[in-house]
Amino acid sequence: MALHLWSSARYAFPLPDGHRFPVAKYQLLRQAVLSEGIVRPEEMHEPARASRDDLLRVHSDAYVDGFTRGQLTAEEMRRIGFPWSEALVERSYRAVGGTMEAAAWALDQGIAMNLAGGTHHAFPDHGEGFCVFNDVAIAIRALRAQGRVGRVAIVDLDVHQGNGTHAIFAGDESTFTFSMHGRRNYPFHKVAGTLDVELDDGTGDDQYLALLADSLPVVLAQSSPALVVYLAGSDPHEGDRLGRLKMSFEGLARRDAMVMETCRDVGIPVCVTISGGYGARIEDSVSVHVSTARIAAAFA
Repeated sequence: MALHLWSSARYAFPLPDGHRFPVAKYQLLRQAVLSEGIVRPEEMHEPARASRDDLLRVHSDAYVDGFTRGQLTAEEMRRIGFPWSEALVERSYRAVGGTMEAAAWALDQGIAMNLAGGTHHAFPDHGEGFCVFNDVAIAIRALRAQGRVGRVAIVDLDVHQGNGTHAIFAGDESTFTFSMHGRRNYPFHKVAGTLDVELDDGTGDDQYLALLADSLPVVLAQSSPALVVYLAGSDPHEGDRLGRLKMSFEGLARRDAMVMETCRDVGIPVCVTISGGYGARIEDSVSVHVSTARIAAAFA
């Protein structure tokens, strides 16, 4: 069996000069995964556009329609962190579609990956932190609406806590939200998840991986999930401008393998999203994401 990937890289959107969001990494990632032969072209898919009804399973109609029509306030757009454009709208819908399709594929085939997504700072009624819609929450609720999945565990290893995801699933006993993130990093007001492991600035490979090895069996034992959605952020890397941790390339590869192997050993399918990454060198962020795809392919 081969790994299948979804990429919305062709749906780029304009940003002002000097903007810190690395929109170029998505195209570089798509090219690298293909050029390295991690997947064949026929295994790289362009996602369908999520529907308004899909988005409304998580987000308010006022927020969805206000964003789609370009009618959010300047302050609401500043909170998201992007200038509004029709291209941003299309990209946002497509990125959600990628996670929806990858999650459905993973349920059938064991593993799949969206080369975008993991937009975990999006709340039901607003976006923030470069996150417009919460693709992971939308995908989970879509699968539930189809009767395809019950209990789900979210393993969020982006360096920033998934505050929006935690808020969306607060009180939902069928969704286990696990996050390992920087204690002093954004968001500065954390929202409690099912299990939060907070990391001090400068945490390196050994301590990080020991904490993860302790936590993953607890997550899976307590959640008994039919699906794991894994947010494989590259921003714990030591070269990340916003990460504040000291993870090496090798440590992050071991992290990815640990998540996928722990799930495989108990027969739980995994949907991977790439989440954040803001390397001082964009090539470093791309390298981490490519490694995640390479490891996922080994588990396909």
